Amino acid sequence: MTKLKALLVSTAVAVTSLPAGAFAEAHMATVNMINPLPRSTNFYPLVVGEALGYFEAEGVTVNLLPSDTSIPYVAFLQNGQADLAMLDPVETVNALNAGAPINTVYEVMQNAPEGIGVPAGSDVTSMADLEGTVVGLVSDRDRAFLQAALNTAGLTIDDVQTVVLGESGPTLAAAMRDGTVSAISGAAPDWISLIVNGIEVNLITPEELLTSPANTFSANSETLEEKRDAMEGFLRAWSKGMYVSAVNPEAVAEMLRQGVPEEWENEEAGQLFLEMSIMMNVSTTDRSGDLQPSVWNALQPQLLASGAIEETIPAETFLNDIYIEAANDFDRAEVEAEAEAWLAENQ
Repeated sequence: MTKLKALLVSTAVAVTSLPAGAFAEAHMATVNMINPLPRSTNFYPLVVGEALGYFEAEGVTVNLLPSDTSIPYVAFLQNGQADLAMLDPVETVNALNAGAPINTVYEVMQNAPEGIGVPAGSDVTSMADLEGTVVGLVSDRDRAFLQAALNTAGLTIDDVQTVVLGESGPTLAAAMRDGTVSAISGAAPDWISLIVNGIEVNLITPEELLTSPANTFSANSETLEEKRDAMEGFLRAWSKGMYVSAVNPEAVAEMLRQGVPEEWENEEAGQLFLEMSIMMNVSTTDRSGDLQPSVWNALQPQLLASGAIEETIPAETFLNDIYIEAANDFDRAEVEAEAEAWLAENQ
Protein backbone atom coordinates (compact mmCIF):
# COMPACT_ATOMS: atom_id res chain seq x y z
CA MET A 1 0.00 0.00 0.00
CA THR A 2 1.45 3.40 -1.00
CA LYS A 3 1.79 6.19 1.55
CA LEU A 4 -0.91 8.16 -0.27
CA LYS A 5 -3.31 5.21 -0.26
CA ALA A 6 -2.73 4.69 3.47
CA LEU A 7 -3.34 8.40 4.10
CA LEU A 8 -6.54 8.37 2.08
CA VAL A 9 -7.84 5.37 3.97
CA SER A 10 -6.94 6.83 7.35
CA THR A 11 -8.51 10.23 6.68
CA ALA A 12 -11.68 9.23 4.85
CA VAL A 13 -13.51 8.85 8.14
CA ALA A 14 -11.79 11.76 9.88
CA VAL A 15 -13.01 14.41 7.47
CA THR A 16 -16.64 13.56 8.16
CA SER A 17 -16.36 15.51 11.40
CA LEU A 18 -15.47 18.78 9.64
CA PRO A 19 -18.21 21.44 9.52
CA ALA A 20 -20.31 21.31 6.36
CA GLY A 21 -21.31 24.98 6.38
CA ALA A 22 -24.69 26.59 6.33
CA PHE A 23 -27.68 24.57 5.18
CA ALA A 24 -29.21 25.60 1.87
CA GLU A 25 -32.83 26.57 1.50
CA ALA A 26 -35.15 23.65 0.80
CA HIS A 27 -35.49 24.54 -2.88
CA MET A 28 -31.73 24.97 -3.39
CA ALA A 29 -29.16 22.26 -4.02
CA THR A 30 -25.87 22.59 -2.15
CA VAL A 31 -22.62 21.97 -4.01
CA ASN A 32 -19.81 21.40 -1.55
CA MET A 33 -16.49 22.44 -3.05
CA ILE A 34 -12.89 22.54 -1.84
CA ASN A 35 -10.12 24.48 -3.53
CA PRO A 36 -6.83 26.11 -2.48
CA LEU A 37 -8.04 29.74 -2.50
CA PRO A 38 -11.80 29.74 -1.86
CA ARG A 39 -12.71 33.30 -2.85
CA SER A 40 -9.87 34.93 -4.69
CA THR A 41 -8.93 36.78 -7.85
CA ASN A 42 -7.06 33.59 -8.74
CA PHE A 43 -10.40 31.78 -9.20
CA TYR A 44 -12.54 34.79 -10.06
CA PRO A 45 -15.37 32.88 -11.88
CA LEU A 46 -16.75 32.00 -8.43
CA VAL A 47 -16.81 35.64 -7.29
CA VAL A 48 -18.29 36.82 -10.60
CA GLY A 49 -20.93 34.09 -10.58
CA GLU A 50 -21.96 35.13 -7.08
CA ALA A 51 -22.04 38.85 -7.92
CA LEU A 52 -24.28 38.30 -10.94
CA GLY A 53 -26.49 35.76 -9.16
CA TYR A 54 -25.68 32.92 -11.53
CA PHE A 55 -25.38 30.18 -8.90
CA GLU A 56 -28.63 31.23 -7.28
CA ALA A 57 -30.35 31.32 -10.69
CA GLU A 58 -29.24 27.71 -11.19
CA GLY A 59 -30.77 26.73 -7.85
CA VAL A 60 -27.32 26.13 -6.38
CA THR A 61 -25.82 27.17 -3.07
CA VAL A 62 -22.02 26.95 -3.04
CA ASN A 63 -20.57 25.70 0.25
CA LEU A 64 -16.81 26.16 0.44
CA LEU A 65 -15.10 23.62 2.66
CA PRO A 66 -12.04 24.61 4.75
CA SER A 67 -9.05 24.58 2.42
CA ASP A 68 -6.28 25.01 4.99
CA THR A 69 -6.04 21.32 5.79
CA SER A 70 -3.29 18.72 5.49
CA ILE A 71 -5.87 16.15 4.43
CA PRO A 72 -5.67 15.37 0.69
CA TYR A 73 -8.58 17.05 -1.08
CA VAL A 74 -9.51 13.78 -2.77
CA ALA A 75 -10.43 12.33 0.63
CA PHE A 76 -13.33 14.79 0.79
CA LEU A 77 -14.66 13.30 -2.43
CA GLN A 78 -14.25 9.77 -1.18
CA ASN A 79 -16.24 10.25 1.98
CA GLY A 80 -18.94 12.31 0.26
CA GLN A 81 -18.37 15.61 2.02
CA ALA A 82 -17.20 17.34 -1.16
CA ASP A 83 -18.98 17.20 -4.50
CA LEU A 84 -16.11 18.89 -6.32
CA ALA A 85 -12.43 19.15 -5.42
CA MET A 86 -9.91 21.23 -7.30
CA LEU A 87 -6.86 19.09 -8.01
CA ASP A 88 -3.68 19.55 -10.01
CA PRO A 89 -2.40 16.79 -12.36
CA VAL A 90 -0.03 15.28 -9.80
CA GLU A 91 -2.76 15.07 -7.16
CA THR A 92 -5.18 13.60 -9.70
CA VAL A 93 -2.91 10.86 -11.02
CA ASN A 94 -1.56 9.92 -7.60
CA ALA A 95 -5.11 9.67 -6.24
CA LEU A 96 -6.09 7.40 -9.13
CA ASN A 97 -3.01 5.26 -8.56
CA ALA A 98 -4.10 4.97 -4.93
CA GLY A 99 -7.49 3.64 -6.04
CA ALA A 100 -9.64 6.73 -5.49
CA PRO A 101 -12.92 6.52 -7.47
CA ILE A 102 -12.72 9.93 -9.15
CA ASN A 103 -13.28 11.45 -12.57
CA THR A 104 -11.99 14.77 -13.87
CA VAL A 105 -15.08 16.60 -15.14
CA TYR A 106 -13.94 20.17 -15.93
CA GLU A 107 -10.57 21.80 -16.62
CA VAL A 108 -10.54 25.01 -14.61
CA MET A 109 -7.13 26.19 -15.83
CA GLN A 110 -5.60 24.93 -19.07
CA ASN A 111 -2.43 27.02 -18.81
CA ALA A 112 -0.03 26.32 -15.98
CA PRO A 113 -0.01 29.03 -13.30
CA GLU A 114 3.18 27.45 -11.97
CA GLY A 115 6.53 28.60 -13.24
CA ILE A 116 10.21 29.14 -12.53
CA GLY A 117 11.04 32.81 -11.96
CA VAL A 118 14.42 34.58 -11.81
CA PRO A 119 15.19 38.24 -11.14
CA ALA A 120 15.38 40.40 -14.25
CA GLY A 121 18.99 40.72 -15.39
CA SER A 122 20.02 37.42 -13.83
CA ASP A 123 22.72 35.30 -15.49
CA VAL A 124 20.28 32.40 -15.15
CA THR A 125 18.42 32.17 -18.45
CA SER A 126 17.52 28.47 -18.64
CA MET A 127 16.83 25.50 -16.40
CA ALA A 128 20.34 24.16 -17.12
CA ASP A 129 21.80 27.26 -15.44
CA LEU A 130 20.23 26.27 -12.11
CA GLU A 131 22.55 23.30 -11.62
CA GLY A 132 24.43 23.63 -8.32
CA THR A 133 22.40 26.63 -7.14
CA VAL A 134 19.81 27.16 -4.40
CA VAL A 135 16.22 27.33 -5.67
CA GLY A 136 13.42 28.69 -3.52
CA LEU A 137 10.04 26.99 -3.17
CA VAL A 138 7.05 29.07 -2.19
CA SER A 139 5.67 25.93 -0.56
CA ASP A 140 6.67 22.29 -0.57
CA ARG A 141 3.87 21.73 -3.09
CA ASP A 142 6.05 23.53 -5.69
CA ARG A 143 8.74 20.83 -5.48
CA ALA A 144 7.01 18.54 -8.00
CA PHE A 145 6.84 21.29 -10.63
CA LEU A 146 10.51 22.13 -10.09
CA GLN A 147 11.37 18.44 -10.54
CA ALA A 148 9.50 18.31 -13.83
CA ALA A 149 11.09 21.55 -15.04
CA LEU A 150 14.62 20.38 -14.19
CA ASN A 151 13.96 17.09 -15.94
CA THR A 152 13.50 18.91 -19.26
CA ALA A 153 17.15 19.98 -19.00
CA GLY A 154 18.38 16.52 -18.04
CA LEU A 155 18.69 17.47 -14.38
CA THR A 156 17.07 16.13 -11.22
CA ILE A 157 16.05 17.72 -7.94
CA ASP A 158 19.35 16.46 -6.51
CA ASP A 159 21.25 18.78 -8.86
CA VAL A 160 20.01 21.82 -6.89
CA GLN A 161 19.47 22.75 -3.28
CA THR A 162 15.97 23.79 -2.28
CA VAL A 163 14.58 25.94 0.50
CA VAL A 164 10.92 26.61 1.34
CA LEU A 165 10.43 30.38 1.59
CA GLY A 166 6.71 30.73 2.34
CA GLU A 167 4.15 33.01 0.70
CA SER A 168 5.20 36.37 2.17
CA GLY A 169 5.95 38.84 -0.62
CA PRO A 170 8.67 40.70 1.32
CA THR A 171 10.35 37.39 2.19
CA LEU A 172 10.32 36.21 -1.42
CA ALA A 173 11.67 39.56 -2.59
CA ALA A 174 14.43 39.58 0.03
CA ALA A 175 15.55 36.09 -0.99
CA MET A 176 15.93 37.20 -4.60
CA ARG A 177 17.38 40.64 -3.79
CA ASP A 178 20.01 39.20 -1.44
CA GLY A 179 20.94 36.36 -3.79
CA THR A 180 19.86 33.73 -1.25
CA VAL A 181 18.19 31.89 -4.13
CA SER A 182 18.92 31.86 -7.84
CA ALA A 183 15.27 31.24 -8.77
CA ILE A 184 11.87 30.59 -7.27
CA SER A 185 9.43 27.81 -8.13
CA GLY A 186 6.02 29.36 -7.62
CA ALA A 187 2.91 30.59 -9.39
CA ALA A 188 1.22 33.70 -10.77
CA PRO A 189 0.32 35.24 -7.34
CA ASP A 190 3.95 34.96 -6.30
CA TRP A 191 5.21 36.91 -9.31
CA ILE A 192 2.73 39.63 -8.39
CA SER A 193 4.08 39.71 -4.82
CA LEU A 194 7.62 40.04 -6.12
CA ILE A 195 6.74 42.85 -8.55
CA VAL A 196 4.89 44.78 -5.83
CA ASN A 197 7.95 44.41 -3.61
CA GLY A 198 10.29 45.84 -6.21
CA ILE A 199 11.57 42.70 -7.95
CA GLU A 200 11.03 42.39 -11.69
CA VAL A 201 10.75 38.75 -12.72
CA ASN A 202 11.70 36.83 -15.84
CA LEU A 203 10.16 33.39 -16.29
CA ILE A 204 12.36 30.55 -17.57
CA THR A 205 9.61 27.94 -17.41
CA PRO A 206 10.18 25.21 -20.02
CA GLU A 207 7.76 25.67 -22.90
CA GLU A 208 6.61 22.06 -22.75
CA LEU A 209 5.22 22.64 -19.24
CA LEU A 210 3.21 25.76 -20.09
CA THR A 211 0.22 23.86 -21.49
CA SER A 212 -1.17 21.85 -18.62
CA PRO A 213 -4.52 21.05 -16.99
CA ALA A 214 -3.14 22.93 -14.03
CA ASN A 215 -6.31 22.98 -11.92
CA THR A 216 -9.33 20.80 -12.56
CA PHE A 217 -12.60 19.87 -10.91
CA SER A 218 -12.76 16.24 -9.88
CA ALA A 219 -15.86 14.43 -8.65
CA ASN A 220 -16.69 11.04 -7.20
CA SER A 221 -17.26 8.83 -10.25
CA GLU A 222 -19.94 6.86 -8.39
CA THR A 223 -22.29 9.84 -7.93
CA LEU A 224 -21.98 11.70 -11.24
CA GLU A 225 -25.50 10.93 -12.45
CA GLU A 226 -27.11 11.29 -9.05
CA LYS A 227 -25.82 14.87 -8.71
CA ARG A 228 -26.11 15.85 -12.36
CA ASP A 229 -28.56 18.78 -12.01
CA ALA A 230 -26.62 20.57 -9.28
CA MET A 231 -23.25 19.93 -10.87
CA GLU A 232 -24.38 21.15 -14.28
CA GLY A 233 -25.84 24.27 -12.70
CA PHE A 234 -22.64 24.97 -10.77
CA LEU A 235 -20.40 24.51 -13.81
CA ARG A 236 -22.68 26.58 -16.06
CA ALA A 237 -22.52 29.44 -13.54
CA TRP A 238 -18.73 29.03 -13.35
CA SER A 239 -18.47 29.11 -17.17
CA LYS A 240 -20.55 32.30 -17.27
CA GLY A 241 -18.22 33.91 -14.73
CA MET A 242 -15.27 32.93 -16.89
CA TYR A 243 -16.94 34.32 -20.01
CA VAL A 244 -17.54 37.71 -18.38
CA SER A 245 -13.78 38.23 -18.04
CA ALA A 246 -13.33 37.74 -21.78
CA VAL A 247 -15.86 40.45 -22.68
CA ASN A 248 -15.91 42.84 -19.70
CA PRO A 249 -12.77 42.63 -17.53
CA GLU A 250 -13.61 46.04 -16.04
CA ALA A 251 -16.76 44.58 -14.50
CA VAL A 252 -14.78 41.62 -13.14
CA ALA A 253 -12.25 43.97 -11.56
CA GLU A 254 -15.00 45.90 -9.75
CA MET A 255 -16.68 42.69 -8.57
CA LEU A 256 -13.36 41.59 -7.09
CA ARG A 257 -12.73 44.94 -5.43
CA GLN A 258 -16.02 44.45 -3.65
CA GLY A 259 -15.85 40.68 -3.19
CA VAL A 260 -12.22 40.23 -2.09
CA PRO A 261 -11.11 43.77 -1.10
CA GLU A 262 -8.06 42.47 0.78
CA GLU A 263 -6.51 41.50 -2.57
CA TRP A 264 -7.09 44.99 -3.96
CA GLU A 265 -5.66 47.18 -1.19
CA ASN A 266 -2.83 47.75 -3.65
CA GLU A 267 -4.67 48.61 -6.87
CA GLU A 268 -1.67 47.89 -9.09
CA ALA A 269 -1.17 44.47 -7.52
CA GLY A 270 -4.86 43.66 -7.80
CA GLN A 271 -4.96 44.58 -11.47
CA LEU A 272 -1.82 42.57 -12.28
CA PHE A 273 -3.22 39.61 -10.36
CA LEU A 274 -6.45 39.80 -12.36
CA GLU A 275 -4.66 40.03 -15.70
CA MET A 276 -2.58 36.95 -14.90
CA SER A 277 -5.63 35.13 -13.57
CA ILE A 278 -7.63 35.81 -16.74
CA MET A 279 -4.79 34.29 -18.77
CA MET A 280 -4.97 31.21 -16.58
CA ASN A 281 -8.75 30.86 -16.29
CA VAL A 282 -10.09 31.50 -19.79
CA SER A 283 -10.21 28.14 -21.54
CA THR A 284 -8.08 27.57 -24.61
CA THR A 285 -10.50 24.89 -25.82
CA ASP A 286 -13.58 25.83 -27.86
CA ARG A 287 -15.84 24.69 -25.03
CA SER A 288 -15.22 26.12 -21.58
CA GLY A 289 -13.61 23.60 -19.26
CA ASP A 290 -13.38 20.93 -21.97
CA LEU A 291 -11.18 17.91 -21.35
CA GLN A 292 -7.94 17.27 -23.26
CA PRO A 293 -6.82 13.63 -23.24
CA SER A 294 -3.82 14.34 -25.49
CA VAL A 295 -2.49 16.97 -23.07
CA TRP A 296 -2.87 14.66 -20.08
CA ASN A 297 -1.20 11.76 -21.89
CA ALA A 298 1.72 13.96 -22.99
CA LEU A 299 2.20 15.44 -19.52
CA GLN A 300 2.26 12.23 -17.50
CA PRO A 301 5.58 10.84 -18.80
CA GLN A 302 7.25 14.08 -17.68
CA LEU A 303 5.71 13.72 -14.22
CA LEU A 304 6.79 10.07 -14.08
CA ALA A 305 10.37 10.89 -15.09
CA SER A 306 10.56 13.54 -12.37
CA GLY A 307 9.26 11.13 -9.72
CA ALA A 308 6.11 13.15 -9.09
CA ILE A 309 3.85 10.19 -9.95
CA GLU A 310 4.38 6.44 -9.60
CA GLU A 311 2.62 5.28 -12.76
CA THR A 312 0.91 6.82 -15.77
CA ILE A 313 -2.80 6.27 -16.37
CA PRO A 314 -4.54 6.58 -19.77
CA ALA A 315 -6.44 9.86 -19.65
CA GLU A 316 -9.43 8.30 -21.39
CA THR A 317 -10.08 6.20 -18.29
CA PHE A 318 -10.67 9.12 -15.90
CA LEU A 319 -11.63 12.15 -18.02
CA ASN A 320 -15.42 12.39 -18.18
CA ASP A 321 -17.20 15.15 -20.13
CA ILE A 322 -20.61 14.28 -18.70
CA TYR A 323 -21.27 17.92 -17.68
CA ILE A 324 -19.38 19.86 -20.37
CA GLU A 325 -22.24 20.36 -22.83
CA ALA A 326 -24.55 21.71 -20.12
CA ALA A 327 -21.77 23.89 -18.70
CA ASN A 328 -21.57 25.68 -22.05
CA ASP A 329 -25.31 25.95 -22.65
CA PHE A 330 -25.99 29.65 -22.04
CA ASP A 331 -26.73 32.81 -24.00
CA ARG A 332 -23.49 34.77 -24.44
CA ALA A 333 -25.25 38.00 -25.43
CA GLU A 334 -27.39 37.82 -22.31
CA VAL A 335 -24.33 37.42 -20.09
CA GLU A 336 -22.65 40.37 -21.80
CA ALA A 337 -25.71 42.56 -21.16
CA GLU A 338 -25.93 41.49 -17.52
CA ALA A 339 -22.27 42.28 -16.87
CA GLU A 340 -22.60 45.68 -18.53
CA ALA A 341 -25.70 46.50 -16.51
CA TRP A 342 -24.02 45.43 -13.26
CA LEU A 343 -21.00 47.65 -13.94
CA ALA A 344 -23.21 50.63 -14.75
CA GLU A 345 -24.96 50.24 -11.40
CA ASN A 346 -21.82 49.64 -9.35
CA GLN A 347 -19.21 52.03 -10.68
